[in-house]
Amino acid sequence: MDIRYSIAPQNAEQMNTEALRAQFLLEDLFADDLVRWVYAQDDRALLGGCVPYTEVRLEADSSVIGGPNLLERREVGVFNLGGEAEIAVGTERYQLGPLDALYVGRTTEPVILASKDTERPARLYLVSTPAHREYPTTAVTQRDAEAVELGSQEAANRRTLRKYIFPGGAASCQLVMGFTRVHEGSVWNTMPCHTHLRRMEAYLYFDLAADAVAFHLMGRPTNTRHLVVRNEQAVISPPWSIHSGAATASYSFVWAMAGENQEFTDMDAVPVETLA
Repeated sequence: MDIRYSIAPQNAEQMNTEALRAQFLLEDLFADDLVRWVYAQDDRALLGGCVPYTEVRLEADSSVIGGPNLLERREVGVFNLGGEAEIAVGTERYQLGPLDALYVGRTTEPVILASKDTERPARLYLVSTPAHREYPTTAVTQRDAEAVELGSQEAANRRTLRKYIFPGGAASCQLVMGFTRVHEGSVWNTMPCHTHLRRMEAYLYFDLAADAVAFHLMGRPTNTRHLVVRNEQAVISPPWSIHSGAATASYSFVWAMAGENQEFTDMDAVPVETLA
């Protein structure tokens, strides 16, 4: 398991491009028949990916998570970027189409990931966070997710945000998860930007063309940095960092948060004129 330790902003500001990428960028999450985990110690989030051609049991290194069962003291959100998936939680089975999600609460039951059709396998992105109480396993389709229209074409930031795991949707202990699609002709997400010291966040960029890149902005508002991100790569955003970006073509991203609360609007706005 790849462990990414927490880091102070003043230390990040001394890093070169290579060091920033090694600390915050997740480049090879999706593996065939294997859950590849990255342990982000900001809020102890696990970020993972899997392309299940066969049945894959959801588990992690017990020496890292502190026990033999991944979800005994954790919850997980599963977001499907590929073909149809079937996920078994104990004896219950859940079907996930493209851009559907599943919340699985604390459990000692086995969780098995599988694809309905190996000719078009599921591509499962997973985010797991600690949980101190149980909530029911809940599937959420793209159609049922709460949609919010944001931005404008004039500001080049028109986008549709969909909430899946949040108060009012699939209930969870602390995980909040959804995805945003930036409309054709727009490039910016989350601009004007913000921070939220009470929560970490992770972005998984997807639907980026092979010859396109996203520029993920990060850092303290008065000392910004950027990461060049390609399709199906993710970024760890620590609580002190802004998290915004633009791309050379249309794109989408899965966002996931964990921390002190689940209030979607709990953020500290950063006026554009103060960025440096």
